Amino acid sequence: MGKGGGCVPSKKKHPIPTTAAVSSTAAEDEDGLPESTPPVTIKDAAGDEAVVPILSEPSRNLKLLIVFYSMYGHVEGLARRMKLGADSVDGVEAVLYRVPETLPDEVLDKMRAPPKDDSIPVIGSPGDLAGADGFLFGFPTRYGCMAAQMKAFFDSTGQLWREQKLAGKPAGFFVSTGTQGGGQETTAWTAITQLAHHGMLFVPIGYTFGAGMFKMDSIRGGSPYGAGVFAGDGTREPSETELALAEHQGKYMAAIVKRLARG
Repeated sequence: MGKGGGCVPSKKKHPIPTTAAVSSTAAEDEDGLPESTPPVTIKDAAGDEAVVPILSEPSRNLKLLIVFYSMYGHVEGLARRMKLGADSVDGVEAVLYRVPETLPDEVLDKMRAPPKDDSIPVIGSPGDLAGADGFLFGFPTRYGCMAAQMKAFFDSTGQLWREQKLAGKPAGFFVSTGTQGGGQETTAWTAITQLAHHGMLFVPIGYTFGAGMFKMDSIRGGSPYGAGVFAGDGTREPSETELALAEHQGKYMAAIVKRLARG
């Protein structure tokens, strides 16, 4: 009691969760249960403090979009194996999308381009990228740069750029070239500008593929920038090493997406 019979607010702290309770929550995170966020300190009207642990929302599958353009199927072959690799990582869902074709059918016929597999949908709009947690973009080379179809798609992402909806999200590249000196590195390198303006994080694979990156006993596409395939005149099929590198990149990127999502 204070003077005049007035009540003096109690200085006693509210109960604080024990260390054991916090440790238990952290252990649950290792098992894939809802992760805890750092506790917050709140004050009541009397100025007393209480530490309150907060659980994040229930975990959801992270989404990795594999968006590509493929005229003769070489890039598509890599994309399919990338999905296998990404889907092997718990908590990550990989989704395949094509970008819209810009050439008329009569031109594609003259170029002897095979029909596209309708089981892989064309991405509805650039806005579909906003809800994803990470990306792998694939395209064939055109004089050391990405094909016009993929560039046209990036050119249509202006609204996402204006609002920086993709800033901070990880992305990687995979490519197809006609020859060994045809742009396995420069095609990915020149595409980094697209990510830079969106504020995205470029994730190369480096030499994480291990011994497969150093084999010299057969022709192999791919580089530290990302998976790759040599198409030759269009009739050469991806080798098993090239496909294995693509699968590795899918798994590697999925793991990066998961790690970044944990904060």
